[in-house]
Amino acid sequence: MEIKAIKKLQNGSDVRGIVLAGVPGEEVNFTQDMAMKIAFAFATWLEKKLGKAPLTFAVGRDSRLSGPHLAQAVALGLISKGNTVYQCGLATTPAMFMTTIDPLIQADGAVMVTASHLPFNRNGLKFFTKDGGLNKEDISEILAMAETIETSFTPGGQALDYDFLPTYSQNILKIIRAKTGLDQPLAGARIVVDAGNGAGGFFASQVLVPLGADTSGSQYLDPDGNFPNHVPNPEDTVAIDHITKAVLANQADLGIIFDTDVDRAAIIDERGHAINRNGFIAFIASILLSDYPGSTIVTDSITSTGLTAYIESQGGKHHRFKRGYKNVINEAIRLNNAGIETHLAMETSGHGAIKENYFLDDGAYLVTMALIKFAELLKANKPISSFLQGLKEPLEAKEIRLKITAEDFKSYGETVLADFATFAASQPGWTVVQPNYEGIRVSCDASAGNGWCLLRMSLHDPIMPLNIESDAVGGCAIIEARLKQFLTDYQALR
Repeated sequence: MEIKAIKKLQNGSDVRGIVLAGVPGEEVNFTQDMAMKIAFAFATWLEKKLGKAPLTFAVGRDSRLSGPHLAQAVALGLISKGNTVYQCGLATTPAMFMTTIDPLIQADGAVMVTASHLPFNRNGLKFFTKDGGLNKEDISEILAMAETIETSFTPGGQALDYDFLPTYSQNILKIIRAKTGLDQPLAGARIVVDAGNGAGGFFASQVLVPLGADTSGSQYLDPDGNFPNHVPNPEDTVAIDHITKAVLANQADLGIIFDTDVDRAAIIDERGHAINRNGFIAFIASILLSDYPGSTIVTDSITSTGLTAYIESQGGKHHRFKRGYKNVINEAIRLNNAGIETHLAMETSGHGAIKENYFLDDGAYLVTMALIKFAELLKANKPISSFLQGLKEPLEAKEIRLKITAEDFKSYGETVLADFATFAASQPGWTVVQPNYEGIRVSCDASAGNGWCLLRMSLHDPIMPLNIESDAVGGCAIIEARLKQFLTDYQALR
């Protein structure tokens, strides 16, 4: 494997690649040697940034089969620079950031070995400093450095084993107990957890049980990198079906589902209805807007018009931005710096970051907020389903992913979008939405499908996703028919 392929592993603000052989049509492009070089480059980059050496790092991993070997390679790359490395073993992505502010570890940098919900043969790296997760530009610089840097050995480095999840769990317990004023605010409640065999199984035993909850009926808590039961992804319909059935079968009051590395989550109400995507954003937004009335909520581009109406009904402002969890987080930070009070940045995928939690992408913290509200409802003898009665969900929703076959797919996609803006402006019953920060979004009135559509470019791939929602039966088909009329002229879209 050529080291020159390292830059190709960049996926936005993450590193991701194929680590395990055996899947037809997929070749390994991310090796332990490359992971070691990248870690060595990260340490070199951070030394220059902080102006000091040696440094302290923490390394964690999710449950993937390749995790132990890659984590060891990362640790080796960091130790080779003479640094101290806390090897945290099975961990979560948000926990790895927390090592940078933990009074014992006080890590200068942290690395999480994960590829989120991607298939079992993939893996990747996420990087943190005390300032938060690294940006796309930082990753580009580090990977470019990794392709040319000459590794060396500096004496004095050491590796220390440290299971950080109990410390992380204790912090969550302190927050919930402080907010509720009770040692066991979940006493009498049955809550089932689905960790999808990822890293989130700790939440049942280390958080919910000490708070008094009955967690019998929880499933897939044991880490297993084969992911034998379902993809650990709160957006996946099969995954949601599994947790929904568990809630109903156990007559649970609440269900919780995490993705592989616990930076995303969703909850299920007592009726078996998923509170995810627009619903989970509305849930968290409502809590924050009660604490910070009139503040702004930043979301990605594909959120519904019903969510906008709900946020405004709660006294908030909805700022719909771009896809990509770092995009929404950075936009929220930018707005705050511009004097626009913003406490939540959240994607429909379940990625959510809150100002009071360092704008950290943290599924467990979102669930923590939900549990505080749930405890309040429990005390009032109200079900969790009562909390979102004002949210209007679309009657129909559809996503179509159009592949761009043109060699220069970015230029082709930009041409399509420019032409679509002109086309949409000429259509009766259609209004091009402004302001809009990604793609072309169109509002369709009752005569033209009673909904909206959004055509945009994928962040990284030669794909143009097309999202359609409607509040009328058959509305999506009406909107799609007019879109097909436009798309027939573009032969490189399939």
